[in-house]
Amino acid sequence: MSDIRQSDALPSTLFLSDADVAALAEWPSAVSALADAYAKQTSDAMVPPRSMARGDGIWLRSLTAISPAGGHMGSKLIAASPRARRASYLISLFDQQTMGLAALIDGNRVTGLRTAATATLAIDVLAARRPLRVAVIGSGFEARGALDCLKAMRTLESVHVFSPNPLSRERFAQSFAGTLDVLPADTPQSAVSGADVVICAARSRDESPVLRGAWLASGATVVSLGSTLPEQREVDEETIARAACVVADVPDEVAHDTGDGIAATRAGLTLDAKLVSLAALVSGETTPRRLETDIVLYKSVGSALQDVVIAEMLFALAKARGYGTPLPASIVPVAK
Repeated sequence: MSDIRQSDALPSTLFLSDADVAALAEWPSAVSALADAYAKQTSDAMVPPRSMARGDGIWLRSLTAISPAGGHMGSKLIAASPRARRASYLISLFDQQTMGLAALIDGNRVTGLRTAATATLAIDVLAARRPLRVAVIGSGFEARGALDCLKAMRTLESVHVFSPNPLSRERFAQSFAGTLDVLPADTPQSAVSGADVVICAARSRDESPVLRGAWLASGATVVSLGSTLPEQREVDEETIARAACVVADVPDEVAHDTGDGIAATRAGLTLDAKLVSLAALVSGETTPRRLETDIVLYKSVGSALQDVVIAEMLFALAKARGYGTPLPASIVPVAK
């Protein structure tokens, strides 16, 4: 290894705090950045499987990706202690040409941003081009983000929300007061009845499905965000059986590493035959519906590509608007 260092031409590393991310977050920019990335060619090698190191009550997860659009590659690190109920999120961006560390970003909000924006991208491609009747099952952070992003991108005719806690669904509805009329529903079935789009971002305490396929109207678009692990359930087997197509951000994980995918396989459903990637959908390589009455399911487990693309968007906005703190020192690439 040479000891020649390339420090003179490299800009300083920009640090974006959680407050910077909050100030810069924009739903249209996030959806547009993801649409651009998913329309471009990527390979499995560019977005490898996540890894996790485990200790005594602690873990460190790593997600890495090379962006096909914005000129960076990066990682999201999640350090967590479930016992202490604490976690930290750090995203790094490296310039693909210079290998310089372009940015370090507090990733606390990024998971929510990328989950909601990717869901909205899928809905925008899948759902009919008309004012949408929306049902939301769940009243937490992910449900709120998904609906907030969707209303920024599409016209919504009506919105109904169900949560098993009446106070939670009332608070959820009130949080949109003045910008969107959200009606609390007494049952999930009544919320879903007649909906064009059903957003699921919740799980029951016993991990039984919160959405039943029998409730769905013909032509519905279903989004499942809340079950990403083998022990978690959100939609039932009939939902997957009725779906003409299952769109996934990470198809292999959705099929084999989520409780919903595992249950579908155990029920004898040939999930792989109807599974397509989000990239294939956005790039126009696949036609998810043959008939207007076809039901389509988008199921998300989250991807490092989404994290890196949203980080690139935030970095570009920060440079354009003067946000962030240039670090006084950084790592320097070496000649090899």
